[in-house]
Amino acid sequence: MLMPKRVKYRRVQRGRLKGKASRGNTITYGEYGLMATEPAWITSNQIEAARVAMTRYVKRGGQVWIKIFPDKPITEKPAETRMGSGKGSPEYWVAVVKPGRIMFEMGGVSLEDAKEAMRLASHKLPIKCKFVAKEAAPAAVNEEV
Repeated sequence: MLMPKRVKYRRVQRGRLKGKASRGNTITYGEYGLMATEPAWITSNQIEAARVAMTRYVKRGGQVWIKIFPDKPITEKPAETRMGSGKGSPEYWVAVVKPGRIMFEMGGVSLEDAKEAMRLASHKLPIKCKFVAKEAAPAAVNEEV
């Protein structure tokens, strides 16, 4: 699973999921991308499941880039614990994703293969996603997956 090697603070506040993505909203490495259309927390397990689904479909051909990283720790208190006695310990890590963020990119495969691989990956994620292609890609249509 993806997680930071070191962090400055082990416990962070929850924050708010408002606004659109101002960075990471363009395709930079590959030819095709999977864009988030809703705000959410994406866990490291979900990122890994989506990556495995994509690479399996293209039979490890082409290249896959993961453009999000889970750097936010989510804490939980143990079951059947009384109120108080401080904040819980970190249990898992999430990436904060806002609408417009390109989460995965793909290159070196055909349009049909990329579209199907991204569709399979989007089923592993808890949000609605959109398949997008770079402007120079041949006649690719940006559509909801």
